[in-house]
Amino acid sequence: MPETIIVIIIIALLFDMSNGMHDTANAIATVVSTRVLTPLQAILMAVTLNILGAFISTHVAKTIGTGMVSPSGINSVVIISALIAGFIWNIAMIRLGLPVSSSHALIGSLIGASYSHGGLSVLNFTGLYEIFVSLLISPILALIFGYLLMRLILLLFGRFSPSGLNKNFGILQIFSSAFMALSHGSNDAQKVMGIITLSLFSSGIIQSTDVPFWVISICAIAMGFGTALGGWNVIKTLGVSMLKLEPIHGFAAEASATAVILGASYFGMPLSTTNVISCTIMGVGATKRLSAVRWGVARKILFAWIFTFPCCILMAYLFEKTISVYIK
Repeated sequence: MPETIIVIIIIALLFDMSNGMHDTANAIATVVSTRVLTPLQAILMAVTLNILGAFISTHVAKTIGTGMVSPSGINSVVIISALIAGFIWNIAMIRLGLPVSSSHALIGSLIGASYSHGGLSVLNFTGLYEIFVSLLISPILALIFGYLLMRLILLLFGRFSPSGLNKNFGILQIFSSAFMALSHGSNDAQKVMGIITLSLFSSGIIQSTDVPFWVISICAIAMGFGTALGGWNVIKTLGVSMLKLEPIHGFAAEASATAVILGASYFGMPLSTTNVISCTIMGVGATKRLSAVRWGVARKILFAWIFTFPCCILMAYLFEKTISVYIK
């Protein structure tokens, strides 16, 4: 296997780990903040189910591998540049405690590096259009689903005592958090699978864009390892700073997010699990009263989302221009 491919795999797995670190909050922020599970229990559950989720399907991996750019129109420098830019953005956001999208970072970085290498001709605009629609619509659906499910729960169970509700929904929240971790693995781990498969195909090592089993395995393990390391600043932002959660709210947010994510994974559409769970939390919080959501924190998150695409496109563009001078 060429040295550049080995470098790509190593950097891709580092990005996958940073994705796991950053997106740990997606699955366990609510269940930890409501004290239904201890941090150690929540992380062990999330690690196991993130790994299992990565084996559910490869539809999203194929979309990333072939739906964004022409495999024959890029080279290893493009992929290396995209992965480095995405990794740097992930780590920076973990340090700042901002739950931004690793998906946006990776997709934006791949666009920037590909454009730097081959111009607009290497971009698949039909595929990119579908991906952008998925990325834009999924948070809106998440906000609506979170709001409606919480309203339904209150309609059905609102007459019961808060202590009894929280006790029973605390049990249900363990299951909703578990399914959230599973759905996270089914969507996010596949993005790096798609990148590695794209590099193997474009270099002629494999003859089709089907994801090899060994690629699925190493990506699942890397995602699980990153999850085990955890991004505690992001967990605090989602589970505490943005909204004071109780088990009933955590269950509604996680159940709504899981429905959106698994639906997208089934249709092979990449989305941001971070954006989805953030929006379901906002939707759930809005049923209490609009002021229950700390919109100042939400505004910071929104600005981070907005800047992710342009920053990653620019970083990857500059990395490709720089690295291509030394690697032909």
